[in-house]
Parts: sequence; structure tokens; C-alpha cells
Amino acid sequence: MTEQRLVQERQSVAGAAGGREAAAVSQRPGGLTDAEVAELAAELDAIRQQVLDSRGERDAAYIRRVIAVQRTLEMGSRVVLLGSRRRGAWWVGTTGLALAKILENMEIGHNVLHGQWDWMRDPKIHSTTWQWDHASPADQWKRAHNEVHHTYTNIVGRDNDLGYGIMRVDEAQEWKPYYLLQPLWNLVTGCIFEWGIALYDLDLGDDIRSKASMSPEKKREAGRTLRKAAKQVAKDYVVWPALSGRGWRSTLGAVAVANLTRNLWSHAVIMCGHFPEGVEVFEVEELDPDESRGDWYLRQMLGSANISGSPALHLMTGNLSHQIEHHLFPDLPSNRYAEIAPQVQALCEKYGLTYCARPLVPQVYSAWHRVVRLSLPNGWLRETNRHNVVRQLRKLVARPA
Repeated sequence: MTEQRLVQERQSVAGAAGGREAAAVSQRPGGLTDAEVAELAAELDAIRQQVLDSRGERDAAYIRRVIAVQRTLEMGSRVVLLGSRRRGAWWVGTTGLALAKILENMEIGHNVLHGQWDWMRDPKIHSTTWQWDHASPADQWKRAHNEVHHTYTNIVGRDNDLGYGIMRVDEAQEWKPYYLLQPLWNLVTGCIFEWGIALYDLDLGDDIRSKASMSPEKKREAGRTLRKAAKQVAKDYVVWPALSGRGWRSTLGAVAVANLTRNLWSHAVIMCGHFPEGVEVFEVEELDPDESRGDWYLRQMLGSANISGSPALHLMTGNLSHQIEHHLFPDLPSNRYAEIAPQVQALCEKYGLTYCARPLVPQVYSAWHRVVRLSLPNGWLRETNRHNVVRQLRKLVARPA
């Protein structure tokens, strides 16, 4: 997504918020003054420009090396799985294929489609030509993710990424009994994450909620998604198992496990970046109707979270372990996020903003804790203990729908 396009999309937030009743009083997240927000924006712009000015051969060599490693790992793993009837081959091939799929989706596909490497002018590594190992067509994903999610990050009713359209994500949302199924639904979403993203990119939830029939344009998009998904299914579950001959069942199982692993890992990483305790969620009415660039920066910083860990962890997360930096600068090369993270954290400390970062396990726990907590009425978990749990459950069941 180009910087100009991103600015245009941000301005539409102002249009949406400006249409609300004038009586609604906007409150800037973080409590900063206009002058402080302007100063913050200037400092973040300087960080971004520093990276833009220093991009070069080191960065190009990095992405080409990652792509080469991923392709070698994937092909080698698939070849090993041709002999998947042997237990050792099955484990080696399955593990390698899962890692290859994670690398392709996270560090390569996601970031290439963000336009992070378009400056190289390499037609083979460009956001307009890349087709990734995913059920969702690249252009549909870019619209839903780059333009919608990154513009309206964590705004309830505008950002439907990661279940924001189907789950309770904030205490201000009215609790309903069906939210009790939220943890189960979140687990199912993790298992089928690739396919859930494809459905999300089609905005099918809007049609279902409004009970409207699909427009001709939406039907064409659905057809393209079905064709892309069919190619994925044929490659993974027909062609490669067939090449294994009598071992086709073992290969089929291996590919299924690799895809499940990739889905659960991707879902966990995205949850850690958007949903743990301490990450803010916003209502359109609460935002400044004239959201500036600095206000947009501020919302990204407060609406995102990082995962601390080793360089290997950052690589396998697609550097989305630096989700704060990614939301601030989605078009910068992912290998630079670790370099600028200390500067961004220092700015958070300077302006009294929360820089939410935890190791992987605590961050996953925190995100799931929030999913469970918000599936229940406000304060239910806090008020419940081993002495009154039966009484609390009775009260929960007795609540009106």
C-alpha cells in the first residue's frame, strides 16, 4: 500500500467520525496535547525517513536469501515426504514443510504484499506480482488487510481483522449469551486460519448480517477465491500425495499437519500483536473527527503489542513480533523493525505511552485470557472464586438473552 493511498484512507476515518452527532466529545487516546502529538509525529517521521534513505543492497540480499532458503526447505521437505511411509521421513518432511509454509506466509508473502520490497524494482519480488501460498487471492487480501485493517486498526465496527466483527473485543460492547462460545470459536478460527482469512477478505460477514444477496462484483470475487483455494487444495492434497504412490495417506496426513501448524502459529502471532491485555480498542465516537497523521500514529502505538525474543523467533513471526513498528510503518522492510524498535520504545517512554511487549508464552496467555474474559459479563472472572463458582454459574445461566 503506497504512502499516498494510506494517507487518503486515514482521512476517511475523519469523514466517518465527523458524521457523528456534534455532541459527542472526542478524547485523544493517551491524553497528549496537540503540540505533543505533532512532535511525536515528527519524530516518527524522522525514524521512517532514516530507514527509507538507508535501504540498499543489504536489505535486498536479506529478502532474496530468505526466499531461497524457504524454497529449498519446501522442495526438500516435499521430496522427503515422497517416502513418508517411513516414520523418520514423515517427521522430517512434516516439520520442514510446516516451517517453509510459515516462512512463506509470514516473512515473505505478508511483507512482500505490503510493498516492503517494491523499491527494489524486482518484478519477481513485488506486491503487484507476488502470488503466495494462501487461499486468499493477493489483491483481495491487500484491500482487506493493507487498506482496511491498517487504516482502521482496532476501531470497533471498522476493523474486522482477527474476529473484530464476530467477537466481543471490548468491555463497552454489550454482553450477549452467545459470546460464551467465543473461546471455542477463536480456537476453530486458529485451526482454519488460512480459510478464515479468505472468507474475511470477501466481507461475507457483512452480507450475512445484513441478509443481503451478493452483488455481481462480490460473486466474481468469490469465484476468484474459489479458484485460488482449489489450486491450493489440488497442490497440497491431490498432486503431492499422488506422487507418493502407496504412501499417499502418510503424505496427505503430513501436509494436513503442516497446514494446521502454519495456521495455529499465524493465528497465535496475530493474536499476540492485536489482542493481549494492555492493547487498546477504539470507538469511532471517541476519536478526534480530524484525525491527523500524529493521531493515527498514536492509535497504532496503543493498539498494538510486541513479542520479545530471539532473532529466530522474529524471523518465524515475519517480524510481526514487532507489531507496533509494523503498524507504524507497514511499508518498511521487515528486517529493519528490530533496529528501530528501541527508538520507538524510547518515544513511548518519553510521552508516557504503554509499549506492550512480552515473551511469546506470556503474550499468548494474555491474549487468550482476554478472549475468555470478554466472553463473560464484565467483572465475572474478577468476582468469581472457588467458593462462589457454582452461584456465579447459576447467575450466568439465568441472565436474560
